[in-house]
Amino acid sequence: MTGISKPECGASSASMQRPARVAHVMAGSAHGGAELFFERLSSRQSQSGRAVKALIRRNPDREQRLRERGVDVETFRFGGALDVLTTPMLRRSFKLFQPDIAVAWMSRAARMMPKGAWVTAGRLGGYYDLSNYRRCEHLIGNTRGLAQWMKEQGWPADKVHYVPNFATDFADVAAERPSFLPPDVPFVLALGRLHVNKAFDVLIRAMVELPGVHLVIAGEGPEREALEALARSENVSSRVHMPGWIAQSAPWLKACDVLVCPSRIEPLGNVVIEAMSAGVPVVGSAIQGPQEILENTQDGLLAPVEDASAFAQQIGSILEDTALASILRRNGRERFEREFSEDVVMARWSAFLDGGRL
Repeated sequence: MTGISKPECGASSASMQRPARVAHVMAGSAHGGAELFFERLSSRQSQSGRAVKALIRRNPDREQRLRERGVDVETFRFGGALDVLTTPMLRRSFKLFQPDIAVAWMSRAARMMPKGAWVTAGRLGGYYDLSNYRRCEHLIGNTRGLAQWMKEQGWPADKVHYVPNFATDFADVAAERPSFLPPDVPFVLALGRLHVNKAFDVLIRAMVELPGVHLVIAGEGPEREALEALARSENVSSRVHMPGWIAQSAPWLKACDVLVCPSRIEPLGNVVIEAMSAGVPVVGSAIQGPQEILENTQDGLLAPVEDASAFAQQIGSILEDTALASILRRNGRERFEREFSEDVVMARWSAFLDGGRL
């Protein structure tokens, strides 16, 4: 991976040899995949001995979690267009911390990023408006497709970097079936916010063609009533379970027969990687992140977006063919270890942060 550089910073030879000091700037919401990964990455970098400072929107729970993991934290308002104080306050904090590199997570943080004697980078997990990243010199995409898109939008190729997410390794988690399921029935699991983009309606319609199979959709969101109504109208409500958010999804993930990601929009598809870590067969929609991970491999199966019958066929093939299921389990786990394990991704982040940065 190409490192980042800013020769005008005038760093000493000693600073060239130490790990880069990193300021992570996060103005995100209380919940979300990017926010969760931000916490995990900041924590692991701090625990590895790197000097890390997290500059976050005020959120007592996030602040407490980060402090408990040894991360230096400072909170800011990160308000709207009338917030003229956050950027100068960030600049003051940067001058005290003296980062080598500042990483903005998502658009609001990037818009408020102060410039100075530090390298600036924006980390994106989606196809956001790049005009929000004018204060950033480098961009980081967590998929190859996203990084390629940045270049196509005119960002200099040598300032675009692919650094994937790492997922929690669920290999050693004990499997536990949801208590509300009948014994011995096969069950399919889907995880995520109950939002139209997640296309859980497509998965519910697929259940019509999978008699005897149960579906668990773990999540909460604005589409709950519509999804419940659809399950009733399709006469599958007795086999479709929506228990809401669950604190620990890993035991259910480890126990399910198939993990399905039917999304209409899914830049990454972190649940796909988590299922691979657990050695669980995956069916994903042939779009963006899942397609990048699974296309032309034997690591998982794809189905066309919106095609309920195709999803049913792919799920059924796994449930009916134990040899296929075994291949997908083994290959998915091996793929996780090669590309998405914590050690591999942490090494890629270190190469990006430390490789010829000054």
